[in-house]
Amino acid sequence: MLSFTEENYLKALIQLTVFEEMHEVGVNKLASCLEVKPATASDMVRKLKGKSLVNYEKYGKVSLTAVGRKSGMLVIRRHRLWETFLQEKLGFSWDEVHELAEQLEHIHSKKLIDRLDQFLDFPEFDPHGDAIPNAAGEIILPYRKTLTEVKEGELVKIIAVKEDSSEFLQYVDKIGLMIGDAILIESKEEFDSLTTINNKGKQHVVSPKFTDNIFVVCSKCLKSKDCICSL
Repeated sequence: MLSFTEENYLKALIQLTVFEEMHEVGVNKLASCLEVKPATASDMVRKLKGKSLVNYEKYGKVSLTAVGRKSGMLVIRRHRLWETFLQEKLGFSWDEVHELAEQLEHIHSKKLIDRLDQFLDFPEFDPHGDAIPNAAGEIILPYRKTLTEVKEGELVKIIAVKEDSSEFLQYVDKIGLMIGDAILIESKEEFDSLTTINNKGKQHVVSPKFTDNIFVVCSKCLKSKDCICSL
């Protein structure tokens, strides 16, 4: 059985190599992601290599083995199912569920997690719009782009948030946006990169930090799980 720390490293590697499509990363990048010293990350990477969970040579890049990828995906599966349960069944807000799921994700009972999945009617996405891996550790990532990449005049639908910190999610709530909302990109300023969006008749001027952390699909795919259009 993997330790909490080992699972957190695998999760970070999934985030970097799968979700952010880096495929392999340097130890310094991994350390930065986990907010630890590079020497600490190096020690853990060597331990993970000893368990055949990562590929790594001294001073080289780190990548996940097939076993490491599946192990990491199953941690993420548990995390996102718990987030969904906490919001849907216990009434926690979406800015509260991440921290609680960080603790619950280390419960290893496959029987419990499979029953939780069934109880929730096999959800495909968590409260933040992220895809939930299946019981085999497989995941289908929907086509999506950030709001930053969308052109002026486009109508898009919010499908997920990249940043899941309480501060960011509370800000999204404050301006009245939620997953599934359709928003119009009214203008984009070249000078300061501020973007004016319109949601339900209300205008909001948002920063690049905001637009970089909102995932959308185009108006033609508002009713589709996978956007097949080019934004």
